[in-house]
Amino acid sequence: MDINRYSPSYGVSKKHMLRLKDFSTEELFEFLYATKAMKAKFIAHESTEILKGVTVALLFGDTSIRTRAALEIGIRQLGGYCVNLPYNEKDMLAGENIKDIVSVISRYGAGALVTRGINDRELQEFCKVSDDVSIINSTNREYIPVQALCDIFTIWEKKGRLEGLKLAYIGKGGNNAASLIMGGIKCGMEISVAMPKEFPIYPDHVQHAEQYGKIFVTENPVEAVRGADIVYTDNYGYHNPPSEADKEILKPYQVNNNLLNIAQHNALFMHSLPATRGLEVTADVIDGKQSVILDQGENKLHTIKAVLALLIK
Repeated sequence: MDINRYSPSYGVSKKHMLRLKDFSTEELFEFLYATKAMKAKFIAHESTEILKGVTVALLFGDTSIRTRAALEIGIRQLGGYCVNLPYNEKDMLAGENIKDIVSVISRYGAGALVTRGINDRELQEFCKVSDDVSIINSTNREYIPVQALCDIFTIWEKKGRLEGLKLAYIGKGGNNAASLIMGGIKCGMEISVAMPKEFPIYPDHVQHAEQYGKIFVTENPVEAVRGADIVYTDNYGYHNPPSEADKEILKPYQVNNNLLNIAQHNALFMHSLPATRGLEVTADVIDGKQSVILDQGENKLHTIKAVLALLIK
């Protein structure tokens, strides 16, 4: 389906966002068009107080910089309020109960609970007991749906289309790879993935993607990048830096100019940040003219606003 021929309604029926796997192509397009609208209003300095009087709770189990900043700033720009709730595994072990947490937050009048670092199983439990509060997974070990939407929007913005583009993902098969593959292939992109056998993408992610389009998985980064319109890599270990042995395994997957030159001449380079220059990518690539990392960072604000606006009922 061609996104440029789609007519958005600016609405989705779902209340929660745990992973892009749960959304149809049309629903993903709704988020992308809403992101486009939010950015246009931001550039025009137009007020968008869709969440006027609404409180959004942030339940973060690990640290962040850009995600927290985008959320807090975005919520305020939408006219809402933000409250930070620390999440600690010790609290859960001490007797905290998911149902009690969600029920009490609901009674406080919160419209959404945005989480980070909480595993997929627990998030499923949050959704089961949440009648009024939208549960939004900003990031966990399994998925990072908001970032993937932000990246797909950036690709659409820069390339003017999504259908028929080739996205090459190079490196470790983590949450970023899973979410980009799920979202990208549903939006009409061809996906190629190059990862060492020691850090593979989960087979169920590949099987899911194969239901919607073309995906090519290899251990050879050159094969994956050849002819790509977008070359994407990610940090090898945000909270847990890779060992020296892991660095050696991942060394052939570094995105450098030699690898980038195998892609299309006007290929975009993408990275969700934070980046370790000299490890997963060289400085001349990530700071070069083909890099759109700052656009990705900016668009996270608009994507977060779009997700909140469409999910909070």
